[in-house]
Amino acid sequence: MHIHVLALDGVFDTGLATVLDAFGIANALAEMTGVSSLRFQTTVVGLAKTVTTAQGLSMPVTAAARAETPDVVVMPAINRIMPDPLMQALASGEVREAGAVLRKWSGLGAQTAAACVGTFVLAEAALLDGEQATTTWWLAPLFRQRYPQVQLDETRLIVQSNAVVTAGAALGHLDLALTLIRRASPELASVTAKYLVADTRTSQAAYTIPGHLVHTDPLVHKFERWARERLAEGFSLDQAAAALATSKRTLARRMQGVLGKSPLDYFQDLRIQRAVHLLETSQASVDQIAAEVGYAEGVTLRVLLRRKLGRGVREIRRSL
Repeated sequence: MHIHVLALDGVFDTGLATVLDAFGIANALAEMTGVSSLRFQTTVVGLAKTVTTAQGLSMPVTAAARAETPDVVVMPAINRIMPDPLMQALASGEVREAGAVLRKWSGLGAQTAAACVGTFVLAEAALLDGEQATTTWWLAPLFRQRYPQVQLDETRLIVQSNAVVTAGAALGHLDLALTLIRRASPELASVTAKYLVADTRTSQAAYTIPGHLVHTDPLVHKFERWARERLAEGFSLDQAAAALATSKRTLARRMQGVLGKSPLDYFQDLRIQRAVHLLETSQASVDQIAAEVGYAEGVTLRVLLRRKLGRGVREIRRSL
């Protein structure tokens, strides 16, 4: 399998190295698993003769213009993890040129994959239009606003949709590489994961609970402040809309467009976030914490924690 790793200036060092190392280890282990005929031929390609990583390392690359069409092209993240630097990068000629290369290879049958902020580059190239995808969790609101034609689910760590594979936040690069290896040989992927001591992960939902999601919508910010002051009370969309001097329809539309959630769903997320904070920082009982965030019984909170985060009360408190 021929794999091109398209590295742009400022590429995230860990992401690039993780992808290359995962395929290299898989090659070394291939004979052990009885698939010695399977080889991942990786080539780092770029838009110039050299690429400078985010940590200032310079490496020679194969010019994308001269490279043959690969079976798979992987787009690692660039180290632009905050909105303003990211928007500047996406407007650059380098990203536009990379998009043209990606569209060309995709049109010739190559599978396309990206992790973390690399997913924005794919979206800029319109390769995710109409597709399901994930992205780095804290930039999900920005992604959703900029690319409304993409079916985003930031709670998932890996999303496979037709000829595109996307992965979540930074260390999702490893999960992305293992997913591509698994497509060729599930057994080899399993052995590679064991040698890397990489646990199976399918979700980044625990990180999408409110707190550090990046967006600039003033109405959503107002709703969050209003909701945080009323977690112990029952939720009312009528009261929320009236307090924010907007209509229920407008509030619901803005919440869905920015966060991909209804006002009620977001209110519930805020309750879960507060409950987790109290579990981690106090000795209050589950029933006491449940009452503080608006639930009549501790059992309700336990069920919601397990459903939303995949962890129970004991696991959360053991993580202290």
